[in-house]
Amino acid sequence: MKIRSVIISLLVIFMAIATIGVFWPPFWWLFIAVGALVLLAIYDLTQTQHTILRNYPIFGHLRYAFEDMHTQIRQYFIEGDMEGLPFAREQREMVYERAKNQSLLHPFGTIENVYRSGYEWIDHSVTALWPQQQEPRVKIGSSQCSRPYLASHFNISAMSFGALSANAIEALNTGAKLGGFAHDTGEGGISRYHLKPGGDLIWEIGTGYFGCRAKDGKFDAAQFQQRATLDNVKMIAVKLSQGAKPGGGGILPAAKVSRDIAEARGVPMGKDVDSPPYHSAFSTPLGMLEWMQKLREMSGGKPVGFKLCVGRRQQFMAILKAMLESKILVDFITVDGGEGGTGAAPQELSDFMGMPLLDALIFVHNALVGTSLRKQIRVMASGKIVSGFDVAAKIAMGADLCNSARGMMFALGCIQARRCHTNTCPTGVTTQDPWRVQGLVVKDKAQRVCNYHHNTIRNFMWVLAAAGLTDPAQLKPELLNRRVSLTEIKTYRELYPYLESGDILDGRAGDWFMQPWQSASSGSF
Repeated sequence: MKIRSVIISLLVIFMAIATIGVFWPPFWWLFIAVGALVLLAIYDLTQTQHTILRNYPIFGHLRYAFEDMHTQIRQYFIEGDMEGLPFAREQREMVYERAKNQSLLHPFGTIENVYRSGYEWIDHSVTALWPQQQEPRVKIGSSQCSRPYLASHFNISAMSFGALSANAIEALNTGAKLGGFAHDTGEGGISRYHLKPGGDLIWEIGTGYFGCRAKDGKFDAAQFQQRATLDNVKMIAVKLSQGAKPGGGGILPAAKVSRDIAEARGVPMGKDVDSPPYHSAFSTPLGMLEWMQKLREMSGGKPVGFKLCVGRRQQFMAILKAMLESKILVDFITVDGGEGGTGAAPQELSDFMGMPLLDALIFVHNALVGTSLRKQIRVMASGKIVSGFDVAAKIAMGADLCNSARGMMFALGCIQARRCHTNTCPTGVTTQDPWRVQGLVVKDKAQRVCNYHHNTIRNFMWVLAAAGLTDPAQLKPELLNRRVSLTEIKTYRELYPYLESGDILDGRAGDWFMQPWQSASSGSF
């Protein structure tokens, strides 16, 4: 009854204004404006989906407008330099400046709270050195690999074409070509935008086998060999899981499968595309290694490894047992932290599944050491790595080299709008909307990606030299400090158990390693 009365009142006001407009024509402008508001109010009062609009017509729309803008309002007007998630303003501005070759020096001292729990630093030396001008490269390739790859310590992490726009992919690969570092394709296959610039590629193969996929969704060896032997492809990475959504598959809706995406993924247009949560090419650790050995042979001897977000520790140990039993080695392992992620994922998987990078990296490194496999296998770390210190810290923890996804997105112009899943990315990075994509100019952004890599490596070498070291391999956990409380500081060597070669095989490791090792089987995950 109340709604009916309000609607009648609005119509009376509307008709009164219309009558005045008959005698005074300029009043028609007010008639049009009020008429639009009256129609909106009538719609708000009669719709049944939104209580706020039904109870507060017209004004209720402000609530939804402010909700939509709250991220931008907070980012631009409220948050401090050390605030903002997942990356603070200070981190984002650092990437922007390094990508533009601007303000490469830091003024007026640190704004870090160096007395907070969790603050980290690396010990410097009174016999510090001048930094090396040339970055030493990391050789990736076990004794079973005939075509090893010399990699940079800082590379582009996995981001698929489809999750990222064509211009973003082309700019990333062009930047990798200019800077001489590697670009992981993500599981979405190798597109023309990966190949056109000629930058080094790490071809990631996920559960959907995109780019080497048969019509039934299974692995196609002939397609794999055709692409794996391309000159651009330097390494093959089998994705077991990822930090953004560990343990999850996914569906690419038919509406998003454009001609280019269908071509890259080897799927038909007009149909939903499944990424299962598991591989169909193998079902056991031994089967996985035998299949990966075939991949290495079909690629012409290129390095083959796997990427995972660590979950059940005994499953990782099962892979190591399979290596020891079969004598088949992988060339590298990429450890993706549970805090990683560039696109969209269910919140429960993103927030509460998967081991964080720090714990996972230290576990993987020590598991390899304890089984005497570490010298043969390189470890790559991925998860919120954006600075030279981040690279140095992860190497001190146990990595050989690092990958960055969101850091590279910032170099492309990403503003952390957090609209990756809506197809409305304002910077053209994570959208397929042609109007938004055209704003991302490949030539300009490619140079920024190259600059960002160069300046990150440059600062990484400064950290190394300040510590009095000549080789990144000299970074050890005893040089990396963490404030545990206001009055307590511990090195990573003191915080975490670091094993000696063979400790797990000889039964000398602690329960954190021995329990999953004893329960693991090479014949089953």
